[in-house]
Amino acid sequence: MIRVGALVLLLLLLASCPRGGVPTAVDLAPNLESAAIARGLVRDPADRDIVGLYARDTDRVCIVRDGAAYRIGAYVDYGEAISCNAVGSVSRSGGRLGVRFGEGCGFDARFDGERIVFPARIPEGCEALCGRRASFAALDVARLSGSAAEARTMRDAKGKLPCAAQ
Repeated sequence: MIRVGALVLLLLLLASCPRGGVPTAVDLAPNLESAAIARGLVRDPADRDIVGLYARDTDRVCIVRDGAAYRIGAYVDYGEAISCNAVGSVSRSGGRLGVRFGEGCGFDARFDGERIVFPARIPEGCEALCGRRASFAALDVARLSGSAAEARTMRDAKGKLPCAAQ
């Protein structure tokens, strides 16, 4: 009888325990990254707006809102009139950017939140946007700023502002 009573007591004790276990300090306090995001110190990875200024060496890309759509400007400058300049529109679908620089020059670029990478093969229609041996092929730029104001001030190889308000 003592064994049955001890077994019933043990079962009652187990049934009264919380199902999730005892909360720990880790469960109660947010991690450092979450706290930094909440305070605005670190960019939220889920917030990946494409607006901004991107660059690598002398290559530049700017993206700004243009009504309900986005406007993109891009240039590659190798000096001595070896450059590409383009202005167009861009749309986003997940990690893909649909870039359109006009008739015959449309392609999909990759976007990971911090970098834009153009494909290695660019349509022939894009050649008209480039001088001599320059090309937009495999253009790879990293985000310098998420500010639309900074993106609007980017100048291309000819000194024009491709993302300035129209």
